[in-house]
Amino acid sequence: YKGKKLSENQEKADCIVLICDSKRVKNAALSVLPIIGWMKMYRVKEWLLGDIVSGVSTGLVAILQGLAYSLLASLPAWYGLYAAFFPVIIYFFLGTSRHISVGAFPVLSLMVGAVVTRLVPDKGSPVNITGLEGLTMDEQRAIVSASLTFLVGIFQLAMGVLQVGFIAIYLSDTLVSGFTTAAAVHILISQLKFVLGLTVPGFSGPLAFVYGIFSQITSTNLYDLVTSIVVMVVVFVVKELNDRFRSKLPVPIPIEVIMTVIACGVSYAFNFKENHGVDVVGKIPDGFEAPVAPNLHIFQETAVDAFPIAIVGFAVAFAVAKVYSVKHDYVIDGNQELIAFGASNIFGGAFKSLAASTALSRSAVQESTGGKTQIAGALSAIIVLIVTLAIGFLLEPLPKSVLGAVVIVNLKGMLMQVREVPYLWKKDRLDCIVWIVTCVASIFLGLDLEWKAWKKEWKEINIYEPEGVKIFKIPAPIFFANIEFFRGKLVDAVGFNPLRILRKRNKALRKMKKLIKKGELTVTSALKEFIRVDVEIYIVACDPYIIEKLKSCKFFDDEIKTSIFFLTLHDAILHILQLHPPLTISEKAYSSIHDMLYNGNSSLRSREKPVSGFADVCNTLFTLG
Repeated sequence: YKGKKLSENQEKADCIVLICDSKRVKNAALSVLPIIGWMKMYRVKEWLLGDIVSGVSTGLVAILQGLAYSLLASLPAWYGLYAAFFPVIIYFFLGTSRHISVGAFPVLSLMVGAVVTRLVPDKGSPVNITGLEGLTMDEQRAIVSASLTFLVGIFQLAMGVLQVGFIAIYLSDTLVSGFTTAAAVHILISQLKFVLGLTVPGFSGPLAFVYGIFSQITSTNLYDLVTSIVVMVVVFVVKELNDRFRSKLPVPIPIEVIMTVIACGVSYAFNFKENHGVDVVGKIPDGFEAPVAPNLHIFQETAVDAFPIAIVGFAVAFAVAKVYSVKHDYVIDGNQELIAFGASNIFGGAFKSLAASTALSRSAVQESTGGKTQIAGALSAIIVLIVTLAIGFLLEPLPKSVLGAVVIVNLKGMLMQVREVPYLWKKDRLDCIVWIVTCVASIFLGLDLEWKAWKKEWKEINIYEPEGVKIFKIPAPIFFANIEFFRGKLVDAVGFNPLRILRKRNKALRKMKKLIKKGELTVTSALKEFIRVDVEIYIVACDPYIIEKLKSCKFFDDEIKTSIFFLTLHDAILHILQLHPPLTISEKAYSSIHDMLYNGNSSLRSREKPVSGFADVCNTLFTLG
């Protein structure tokens, strides 16, 4: 356009105006630093005590699990403490979940351990890597783990910046359940050598590892075995009591911590290491090691391994975070979670931390003991810091068999997922097959599996809609990978969030929480959220097979009935118009005058609006094409 005179319309069309106001700056800051958002609404009197109790409880559990999960990674125990400190500090500022406990996760630790033992095996020379010359085996493994964690963080951060947080929805509950069950089997087998007190070299696969254990079964250390059995029985029983009397206990009994203290005392008093050959944690440095730069040669050797670790770590953390966000009515951002965990793992990797995600049991402790925000997480990191700097030496006589026993007991939740198989077989045999194939393949072929899925575009249809009626067409199958997309599109189409309105109808947050505890108010599916705010839902042109499937899954109840289904859109519209006849001309005129008086005149806005006598009813139609 140089040298040409442009019209006003051309100038408007060909110019991009960048506006930076306080609202945009605020939104950008909240997006990058979610801590600003929840700090502004922090209720000191109501939440601080719960966060303190939760932080202390979670910190004690994090210490024990950190020590135990570092054994899964074939590293000295204290590196697990690093994972309970460095990543937590970064997530405190960048994470969007207020309830998950960041740190070591057994599945991730096992995947890291597989890489570590491949590059630095128990027997034989390590892979020729520049920068590992002259170091001990433990030091070499620590460098490999730190560089791998750093690379995992780079992958996660890059995915977050590129806005690919949607990948989490492509991991179905069935697939994740089968995968984590297989991981639990791997973890269980890997801990047998500690429980039995055996020195078993690394093997490529669980069956080979089992063979290695049974070939040395006659060398079992009875002191390790008896100690492990006692710890497992006591911890299992007390954890069951914690679950059964959850409503009556102010905080769960920290039985793992108690048994750890007892085991340390007994081991020290009877000198288990020298007198009975029991393998103990040993020397714990009274401080953190100096930060190190990642090894680029290790990057080349572990790039293929780092990506699935990054995906699994994020997917597990996002799934747990999502559960608590729905329960406590706040929003988490998948892309920001990737950025938070990426930055956490980069920072942690620089200080030789294990790859961080979240442990289900530890997050449950943080939430159930009264944790309201990540202040509880920060306090748990402070507890870890105190132990590392001041009293870590007290844990030196702790038998590794105790840590192995604690790990095995905490696998109960993942191992018991096998009970889903009969239910899946009745509900959907294809899902059942996916679960079995995923579990079996992960057990025998390893944990670094790849997942693929697809998504079709959904959109509203351009069709005449009677007043008060919204028609929403679904031209694609509903399945795990697009259910959240469906929910979002439906809310956008209707024009309001029914869950938000439902929350606002409660007079106070305290009353709502009491109702939730009593079971009178629960988090519901997409449909029930609309029904409970007086939005009628009708589904048309649905395949009879789908209706039968819904019946077999016990989808229908007192609120959602089979009467919401219609053969055609015309039938549904006639039904709606019969229930809610359109307003007459005089009624519309009254409504217009009413709106003009009480919405258009600012002097009348503060007055209480009279009841018009006409119900505002919104009807939403789903058409399955």
